[in-house]
Amino acid sequence: MKERLQIPYPVIVEGRYDKLRLEQVIDATILSTDGFGVFNNKEKTAMLRLLAQKTPLIVLTDSDGAGKLIRSHITSAIPPERLIHLYVPRIQGVEKRKSAPSAEGVLGVEGMENGLLWELFAPYSDADAVQKRKENPLSKTDLYIDGLTGGEGSRERRDALAISLGLPTGMTPNALLAALRVICTYEEYCQAVNRKQ
Repeated sequence: MKERLQIPYPVIVEGRYDKLRLEQVIDATILSTDGFGVFNNKEKTAMLRLLAQKTPLIVLTDSDGAGKLIRSHITSAIPPERLIHLYVPRIQGVEKRKSAPSAEGVLGVEGMENGLLWELFAPYSDADAVQKRKENPLSKTDLYIDGLTGGEGSRERRDALAISLGLPTGMTPNALLAALRVICTYEEYCQAVNRKQ
């Protein structure tokens, strides 16, 4: 088994099974569109726009019609120079967790072999850039200290912080942390929550 590739850019996929699949191959911030859910979720689209202002985003959707529609939606919302498009080949088959093939009978991202996914992402691997991202000490402990998780009213405080930063409301602590680590330095986070360092 090859070591996971260190990818400095957030990666957008369709669903949680795609995310789980990629986590076997890459170390990156992986975000799900929740399939067609992204079409009606203006806040999620706004979050992707905000992230794209800070860093390029990698888009990897299935090669079927649904994947093309989701990719098209993302492409219409974000400037093209801020997107890196990766494509999986159209391979006939059925994913292991499914009893029947998809409508078009092709494998999605979750059905791809590790080696193929590794080759797709290898040109974008940058361990130094990932290390720099990881040097941001912002952690779940900070969210707890600042009342954003684990206490009464923490959801409301997360939502208020999200609104102030242009992120969607209703984010889980883990999702908020992942987004904050992309868009904020530790100092900017402390300013946003009015914490004295």
